[in-house]
Amino acid sequence: MAFEGLTERLQKAMEKLRRKPKVTEADLRETMREIRLALLDADVNFAVVKDFVKTVRKKAMGAEVLKGLNPAQQIVKIVNDELTKLMGDEAVPLAKAAQGPTIIMMVGLQGAGKTTTAGKLALRLKDKQHARPLFIAADVYRPAAITQLKQVASSIGVPVFDEGTDVDPVKIVEDGLAQARDNKNNYVIIDTAGRLQIDEKLMNELARIKDVAQPNEILLVVDAMTGQNAVNTAEGFDSKLDITGVVLTKLDGDTRGGAAMSIRAVTGKPIKFVGEGEKMDDLDIFHPDRMASRILGMGDMMTLIEKAQQNFDEEQAQETMDKMRANTFDYNDFVDQLDQVNKMGSLEKIMKMIPGVANNPALQNMQLDPKQMGHMKAIVMSMTPEERQNPDLMNPSRRRRLAAGAGRPIVEVNRMIKQFNQMRKMMKQVTNGNMSGMANLFGGQMPGGKMGQMAMNSMARNAKKAQKRKYRKLRKLRRRR
Repeated sequence: MAFEGLTERLQKAMEKLRRKPKVTEADLRETMREIRLALLDADVNFAVVKDFVKTVRKKAMGAEVLKGLNPAQQIVKIVNDELTKLMGDEAVPLAKAAQGPTIIMMVGLQGAGKTTTAGKLALRLKDKQHARPLFIAADVYRPAAITQLKQVASSIGVPVFDEGTDVDPVKIVEDGLAQARDNKNNYVIIDTAGRLQIDEKLMNELARIKDVAQPNEILLVVDAMTGQNAVNTAEGFDSKLDITGVVLTKLDGDTRGGAAMSIRAVTGKPIKFVGEGEKMDDLDIFHPDRMASRILGMGDMMTLIEKAQQNFDEEQAQETMDKMRANTFDYNDFVDQLDQVNKMGSLEKIMKMIPGVANNPALQNMQLDPKQMGHMKAIVMSMTPEERQNPDLMNPSRRRRLAAGAGRPIVEVNRMIKQFNQMRKMMKQVTNGNMSGMANLFGGQMPGGKMGQMAMNSMARNAKKAQKRKYRKLRKLRRRR
């Protein structure tokens, strides 16, 4: 996964600072050296690293930091703020046409995932903005490029305009835009040709398409796994086309992440989207502040909450909460929760968004095999309806029958039932405002150390207050009656 090596090295550097009761200038120099080496090893541009370390050192050397309370925490905050600034401060939305269709021109080298990204973007516009996009197939050179675009478009229900491979791409774009206006398509995504490398012929053609289409966005798609080559590619396209933004693909691959941290600083152009998976809905808005938090192992709760809101049914969630509170949470609800979580993506990705997980060795090394969820579901499906509704019926003979029915070892059945019982107990405690159950789930240690403990305690207090307010309102209503 992207940034894993960088996250680990930055965390080690920060952890050394946290252990010291007092941070000296020598400690700070050593930390800055380790940060510099970590960034260079992550393939971040040398000039960018040099400026970044210089800025952090200058801010951290202030007397109010080194001599103040919790200097290590203040230095972590400075590093987090500067990382965020380095990647662009805040998310930059897509530009939108004042009237007529919004035209998005996709450019990039071959192999970067331009056509697939165009499909992901179209699906996102359909789902999030209820848009009616149209693809224009302007890549007439790469074998089967139009066929690939049609396959992608068919999978998400978006029309494609093409005129074959014997027509000038500029003419195809002109005709496609005319059809988009006639059919009232509010977004047009132009899939242009790529090359194995930047050349004059490619750039001239793209410049002609730009002149004809007058796009609201020119999005450069670059492969994050190419490291500094991605930055060089961005510079080359920007100098010729004046791109409006960048889409980083394959950020979930075995990449060091240097491109994500260098592109904005080198080109001045924002990263607008990142691709972190092969599914058509694996395209996310790039939030510099959230990415900085993830790089420093501080989690990404905002993205996790957004994913939960997208994938969880609100009424079902409330019903589950009521069942937890009444201690009637059963195996049917358990399977529903597994399905809901599965919609949010891989468990590893979800876990890394939780603050403190990256700093907790026990959780960091926990193996989250996606097949395990399937095995757990198979065990539950082997139960009778009565057993699913009444978890307390699980005696040894029933467990042996489940193991045979699901084709899993009896040890695995026992482990799943134990985990279910622990989760049911913990959830009841949490919904009643007692966070000790959450601590037990994490082996007696709350995520994020003292900060995590304080956050959980605050959540518990707020839950209790909300419950009291609810009861007070009910009492007032009864009195009025």
